[in-house]
Amino acid sequence: MKITIVGAGHGGTTIAADLKRKGHIVTLLKTSKGLHNEHFEYLKANQGEITIVDGIAENTVHLDAVTTNVETAITDAEMIIIYVQTNYHEQVIERILPFMNEDQIVLLEPGYLSTAYFLKHERNKNFTIVEAQSSPIDCRIIEPGKVKVLFKNVRNPVAIFTEKDKTIIEKKLDELQYNFIYLDSVIEAALHNPNLIVHTIGGIMSMPRIEYTEGDYWMYKEVFTPHVWNMVESLDKEKMDVLEKIGAKRIPYVDACRFRNFEDQTIDSKEAFITYAKNSSPEGPFVADSRFITEDVPEGLVLLESLGQMLDVETPTCTGLINIASAALTTDFRQDARTVELLGKENLEKIIGSLTISVG
Repeated sequence: MKITIVGAGHGGTTIAADLKRKGHIVTLLKTSKGLHNEHFEYLKANQGEITIVDGIAENTVHLDAVTTNVETAITDAEMIIIYVQTNYHEQVIERILPFMNEDQIVLLEPGYLSTAYFLKHERNKNFTIVEAQSSPIDCRIIEPGKVKVLFKNVRNPVAIFTEKDKTIIEKKLDELQYNFIYLDSVIEAALHNPNLIVHTIGGIMSMPRIEYTEGDYWMYKEVFTPHVWNMVESLDKEKMDVLEKIGAKRIPYVDACRFRNFEDQTIDSKEAFITYAKNSSPEGPFVADSRFITEDVPEGLVLLESLGQMLDVETPTCTGLINIASAALTTDFRQDARTVELLGKENLEKIIGSLTISVG
């Protein structure tokens, strides 16, 4: 397939290299100069050369195009995979929409209900949007032009929003070879994004340790002590209360984690998480104001709080975490955040399907 990856950071670069080594025609599109500029300049100067370190194996591939030209990157793509921070989804979607057509498939890695932005900004076309819970590959850029695979999901739950035949869409997605599992609703994929739970609580509760160690820190290994885990379970309950209210299944965070990460589904779910945290998780965050907070609080927690308000579901732990993060970083994380109002209530009703959302 002709695939365009939007976003040249850790995930976008690694997925681009992985799909190229699988034989696809891959374009990497950078949409801003905010991060990874030295890495991107290396790719441009070296004919899209990326070395991917996967265990003990190293493979070097050359992408078919590396560009900042939105029109050329988007127009002829069969599939568009968006790998930019969710804070910037709306503006990136607005930039690519003029060059999109209804035959393309868009995969959001992950989404947080960004499907709604396509409906908000283009009502006259029927796009196929796929939202993922998380990236299939946990990875890092270790030097310009070189990426390292840290962990691969065993299964990757996604949800498809389309008016087309989903079996045809699934067949196309399966060509990526990421062991996709297909969910019933986009909102399930959005709220089972693990960053909603572990990034937010982990990032907030890590602030003293990050500052004390001056960034010499491994969040997943250190922060989830018994009392912090109580917070995880409390926030997770609120998430499941919202999912249940819209008719979705109550699936705990640790069960969803085990399903994604482990072949053996008989092991204890919490032990599965601890195994990942000890053996496969990345180091960091290195600063208190990491994207674990600056992205996942306004895009994840505020979204959950807003859905709770709409559905008359109480979310006191979620609200408290937003307040603490806002106070600690002296930033109003509800300002310009992802809310029902921003996404559009009518768009969410269309995404969720038969549910008629009513304000509680």
